[in-house]
Amino acid sequence: MTNSDSAKTTYPLTIDSKYYSSLDIEGFSQMMKDPSYCYKFYWLEAIVQLISRGVRETTFDAIIDEMICSAWYSVREYHIHLSGLPLSGEVRDGLERAVIRLTELSGLPADASDVEIKNAIREHNPELKAAKEQLTNMVPYRALSGFFLKSDTRAEWDSIKRMTAYIERINRDLVLLPYTLGNGSKLNKEVYFQPPWIRMIQDHTVSILGWIQFEKVKWLQNNNPEVPGLVYKLAPMDEKMRRLNHVRKLWEGILEIREVRDVFTEDPVMSGQYDVDHFIPWSFVMNDELWNLMPMDSSLNSSKSNRLPHWQPYFERFAGNQYILYELIHEKAGIRNLYERCYKDNLHSLWAGQELYRKGNSREEFFRILQKNMQPVYDSARRQGYEIWNR
Repeated sequence: MTNSDSAKTTYPLTIDSKYYSSLDIEGFSQMMKDPSYCYKFYWLEAIVQLISRGVRETTFDAIIDEMICSAWYSVREYHIHLSGLPLSGEVRDGLERAVIRLTELSGLPADASDVEIKNAIREHNPELKAAKEQLTNMVPYRALSGFFLKSDTRAEWDSIKRMTAYIERINRDLVLLPYTLGNGSKLNKEVYFQPPWIRMIQDHTVSILGWIQFEKVKWLQNNNPEVPGLVYKLAPMDEKMRRLNHVRKLWEGILEIREVRDVFTEDPVMSGQYDVDHFIPWSFVMNDELWNLMPMDSSLNSSKSNRLPHWQPYFERFAGNQYILYELIHEKAGIRNLYERCYKDNLHSLWAGQELYRKGNSREEFFRILQKNMQPVYDSARRQGYEIWNR
């Protein structure tokens, strides 16, 4: 159930024993083995989702629409490369290319709903046809290869027509497959789900989707090694998970004592008239660490969105405000108390606690420590495709 070159840890896919007498569960467990591209995971995930909704037959076209919806947010919001990015810089994964092409055609935002995405697909189907057809070339057939081990005859991978007939023979003579295929061409090719598999998948939808997500996350993390918190980047996060309340109270306390100037406008930050925002976008770091947070003009926050500010001159100004915070937590007991309230939600990085905010740093040392730890994260976000904010 694992990729050949991934960690040995496996997700416990548990299926009731009553299905073992009639279904090849071992063959099913091979459906995500040794993928060449990420869309093998999305293919099976889409099938499971459709079956869970009571669908008994569908087409390649409908399954691929589900795949695009599933991949949309990760690619658009977090710039995840579904099958890595080669040295040439060209996107190699067909599903990722389809999402990017639909973005260009539709202008839909990252948080578009499935209904909006599917409406856009229908509107731009002629322009998307080539990208969608490319996704049908091998995965629908290769996904079943674990079941073919019982056959004495070899699959004829070079012919879609012969592969369709081969799948039908395997299903009729050797082992019941999760699905068989019709004689339609390309995107119109029919997919027929087998009733015993429908029952098994409907009985175990949660476990199967958990298994798929586990394997998908391992694949994506291997292909996006610089991306932190990837497991949280497969679907929109609940905004209630954000933890900025204590940081805001800390900056409120600082503003009562010392003037702090906005990193971007250089105007004084006015109490109660600012947002607490991330220098490196939250959508990349996926945390609310104090060392990456700043008070900034509320009107600019939505404009900045999840883009990166230019490193210079803004890092110097950002570090200057961080140093004001640093000085006051060691000079004022009240500010120290507000800082300590941030421990639970905003102070988890060991380097921040042991180096950056320790007592005794000069301004130059503080800037050096902050830059040494922030710039690699900033550079990783830039390489991942995060845009620069030109205000």
